[in-house]
Amino acid sequence: MNIVTITGRLCADVELRQTKDGVSVATFTVAVSRPRVKDTTDFFNCVAWRSSAEFLSRYTHKGDMLAIVGMLTTRKYEDKEGNKRRTAEVIADNVYFGDSKRDGDNGGSFGGNTYSAPSFGEYSAP
Repeated sequence: MNIVTITGRLCADVELRQTKDGVSVATFTVAVSRPRVKDTTDFFNCVAWRSSAEFLSRYTHKGDMLAIVGMLTTRKYEDKEGNKRRTAEVIADNVYFGDSKRDGDNGGSFGGNTYSAPSFGEYSAP
């Protein structure tokens, strides 16, 4: 079973694009502190599709605390120099919102401010 859950802060505002067929896709990076390892942070590239992508683009901003539940995928691509590359991404099924840095909270509470972005259901690349 391929299920990933990460909790961290949004590194930059979400980038929203449309595919050739008009399907919304959002890309974003989440910074996650590594447990029991002081001053170590991992950065996870994430992708959301359709209504989840639009929801994230509209309601999240750099520094917001997010919990992402989804699946880990890998894909191959060719860079600008023609080199073959491989990357791993978390495909977000559900996103839960915590406190933002703007709220003055550094602890990342998910108390009463927990919301779920609409899920797109089964993953199918356009």
